[in-house]
Amino acid sequence: MAVEDKHISYRIYLVAFAIFLLALAITFKLTKIQWVQGDYYRKLAKERTVKNFVIPANKGNIYSADGSLLATSIPNYNIRFDAVAPKNEDFEKNVKPLADSLSLLFGKPSSFYHTQLRMARANKNRYLLVARDLSYTYYMKVKSFPLFNLGANKGGMITEQETVREHPIGKIAERTIGYERLTPDGKPDGKGIEWSFRKYLNGKDGKVLKQKIAKGQWKPIRDINEIDPQDGYDVISTLDVYIQDIAHHALLKQLQEYKADHGCVVVMETNTGKIKAISNLGKLKETDSTYFETTNYAIMEAHEPGSTFKLVDMIALLDDHKIDTTKVYDCKGGVISYPSFKGKKVKDSHEGGWGRITLAKGFEVSSNTVMVQAVYENYKNNPQEFIDRINKMGLNKPLGLPIKGEGKPYIPQPTDKHWSALSLPWMAYGYGVSVTPLQTLTLYNAIANNGEMVKPQFVSEIKEWNKVIKKYDKQVINPKICSDETIKKLKAVLQNVVKVGTGSKLYSKNFSMAGKTGTAQANYAKNGGSDKHYISSFVGFFPAENPRYSCIVVVHKPSTIGNNYFGADVAGPVFKRIAQKIYTDSPSTNEIKNLNKKIEKQELAYDDYTIKSSSEYKVIPNLKGMSGMDAVALLENLKVKVKVIGVGKVKRQSIQPGATLDKNKIIILELS
Repeated sequence: MAVEDKHISYRIYLVAFAIFLLALAITFKLTKIQWVQGDYYRKLAKERTVKNFVIPANKGNIYSADGSLLATSIPNYNIRFDAVAPKNEDFEKNVKPLADSLSLLFGKPSSFYHTQLRMARANKNRYLLVARDLSYTYYMKVKSFPLFNLGANKGGMITEQETVREHPIGKIAERTIGYERLTPDGKPDGKGIEWSFRKYLNGKDGKVLKQKIAKGQWKPIRDINEIDPQDGYDVISTLDVYIQDIAHHALLKQLQEYKADHGCVVVMETNTGKIKAISNLGKLKETDSTYFETTNYAIMEAHEPGSTFKLVDMIALLDDHKIDTTKVYDCKGGVISYPSFKGKKVKDSHEGGWGRITLAKGFEVSSNTVMVQAVYENYKNNPQEFIDRINKMGLNKPLGLPIKGEGKPYIPQPTDKHWSALSLPWMAYGYGVSVTPLQTLTLYNAIANNGEMVKPQFVSEIKEWNKVIKKYDKQVINPKICSDETIKKLKAVLQNVVKVGTGSKLYSKNFSMAGKTGTAQANYAKNGGSDKHYISSFVGFFPAENPRYSCIVVVHKPSTIGNNYFGADVAGPVFKRIAQKIYTDSPSTNEIKNLNKKIEKQELAYDDYTIKSSSEYKVIPNLKGMSGMDAVALLENLKVKVKVIGVGKVKRQSIQPGATLDKNKIIILELS
């Protein structure tokens, strides 16, 4: 018995010693945590219970010059269902009414939703997709449906919100308006105005400190934000929606008719350089018949311009006082060559040439033989003089546009290792050089603008509501590209191109235009062979006597069936359609009859607006049925921020009538 007691005592001592060692280890660990790792664990605990949340800034809008909304941010909602969250009693009571409500809103049978919801419940699906890409108005309706109106925890409704960028006018000018996005590897990227002016549009995100109160639930610690978000500024572009619509559809019609690969059109305000319209349309595949805005050809695509480059010849020859427009040349049967050409020949598109004609006539009928003779004979001994004239006009370098991706021009220089005896004569009729359509337009616009070359402008102002943050004034590239005498002669020959030259098909006695046709042959290696095709263009200005606008049209790879792939046939009609639409379909003066006559409907609408605007609101008013203009004015008088989608009368408002007036929130009006 004594031995057994002794063994028990040993065991007690052993256990006590083990407990003592464990206590020492715990004491050591606690001491280490407290004094050595304390800061780390205190920080970790704080991060898990208190942290900063980002408050996204509202991105600014992009507007056209006439006030139309080109790009805006709107909230977008996806609705999902946690089928495990609701109690069985709540689920059984509300599942059928919920299915009926979803059916009524989205158009699918009630049985479809009923089956989906019950299957999710049976399979314990906690993330069933119910609806995607909902507007705020539709989101609020779904939120009020049976079961979902019990809240996230009891009703199982999961809301995913994101802000999406919308273009209210659709695909028109989409490539120039542009976008901002993240690449697959997470790097920021973008195009157009959205990307180039992102520092103004994006604003600055805010921060708010929140404390965790339950699983997935956080509440602000203070009533004020750590950092308040700063909304982005609005960008006012130079685009005119009316002119843009005309240009887009005129180009699209011609591309479809000629089954062309791609094309572009740009309309510029002569005096200021403001781009009033720019359209870039191309096929995604050669077999496609649908055109999209995928590439900004007008800005990015540098190519051989062909005969539109002959204006450079005329500027140099006349302003350097080499010859006058009355100088006579022999077309020599439409084919010329010089010993230094090494057997190469220059041919006119008109078989047999035009006989003996003046320099002016040679330009008007786009004679390659005349223009090459004039340039080669006057500059062959000093080609640098001709190149210096081109460089002085700025055609050897990019325009320096704010839009990303501007193409680089190429003008051969006599000091280049690739310069040859053929470089000068080939340049004379637009080959061996590369310029972008916008560069060519800028040159022609300078002639229309009496010699002042202005930089193309896409944005006129940066604004915060009605406050101008930054204004973009006209930028002059070259105050005088040539003399007044030269400009006068060039305007005359450009007008004659349309009257009696290669553009005579476009002539109208009721409407004056001036410009130049161009048809360049392009050869690109393709599958080891040659992909021969044509680039048809027309560039000029209107009205010819007092130019308001300049315009360029370029069409790549038009169908050659019927042999009518020339600039006057393909690109010229687009130019004429734009000019006529702007000035003949929309006369600048109208006679208004019965100006003082009162219209009962208008009077009632005005009285209704007056009553509403004079009321002292403490809640959001009911705007449904009001004209968009009146609704915006009313809300702005209440100091409420507003965004408008569409045109017409108010169909929906994102904040429902009767809601407390909160000047920090933005109300979205959907018009129709």
